[in-house]
Amino acid sequence: MRAILRRLAFYLLAAWSAVTLNFFLPRMLPGSALQAVLSAIRSAPITPDELHALEAEYGSGNKSLLSQYATYISNLFHGDLGTSTSKSVPVTDILGTDLPWTIGLVGVATVIAFVLGTFLGVIAGWRRGGLLDTLLPVATFFQAIPYYILAFLLLMTMGYLWKWFPLGGGYDISRDSTVTPGWNGGFIGSVVDHGFLPVATIVLASIAGWILGMRNVMITTMDEDYVLVAAAKGLPRWRVVWVAARNAILPSISSLALSVSLIVTGSIITEIVFSYPGLGLAMNNATLDADYPLMQGILLCVTFAVLVVNFLADIVYVILDPRARREA
Repeated sequence: MRAILRRLAFYLLAAWSAVTLNFFLPRMLPGSALQAVLSAIRSAPITPDELHALEAEYGSGNKSLLSQYATYISNLFHGDLGTSTSKSVPVTDILGTDLPWTIGLVGVATVIAFVLGTFLGVIAGWRRGGLLDTLLPVATFFQAIPYYILAFLLLMTMGYLWKWFPLGGGYDISRDSTVTPGWNGGFIGSVVDHGFLPVATIVLASIAGWILGMRNVMITTMDEDYVLVAAAKGLPRWRVVWVAARNAILPSISSLALSVSLIVTGSIITEIVFSYPGLGLAMNNATLDADYPLMQGILLCVTFAVLVVNFLADIVYVILDPRARREA
């Protein structure tokens, strides 16, 4: 319990640092933060309500920096991330619409890549020199390709040439579509169909790391004394492999926490290529429209999501490894 509390304190400090950095970023621009945002908006029309919202968000120049920071923190605790200057709606409404798509995409792709890659790594380490070892260069080749190139290749082949999957979007919104958003079979099937290529992009780009990492640790663990003794005492082969895999998986769980940020970054690029309605596409549109409140909201959302996933991975690590509990 002490180990988990120590990690919780660390992540709370990291979250506070991210919030503070998010507050100071627009204020580090030349001139006042409000004038910088208004300059970025250029000729876009702004209603009086939007102007008041921006003054409350970035300070009107009459408030001290400390007072603005206190207002900013208070708004965050009340779930107020400001108003989007390009869509004239609260940022939280946009995040509430787009965040589930990104969580679904990243969650499904990460689970598939981690579980499948770890399983293949166990098999490759157990039967070293076998068929899986000959296939490793193929997986490594896909990992070496940048996300946007791999996504474009899948889009052009499976989407455009062979027409196996839709070219983009989150579900069928064509004129002849009969899909109704909601928990029904037609909508879920359309989401799965449209999400296949984005998920395949992330899985192909990340699975080689899990296979190689697990394989190498598995080979070392299989030569440990306790594993050799277990095999010498006549335990079934699958139980010996299970004991070795249980200990060999700890570095993979630790790597999962570190790689989540890279996967999230890759998913943002993937969403842009496939026009997938998640935070990546919203970030791209916000950047083109110079929508600072929305960009800050997405930055905070992605940062918090990465911290939460890292914290959950640390909890799993502490539960599986008694040494981590003793060190605390």
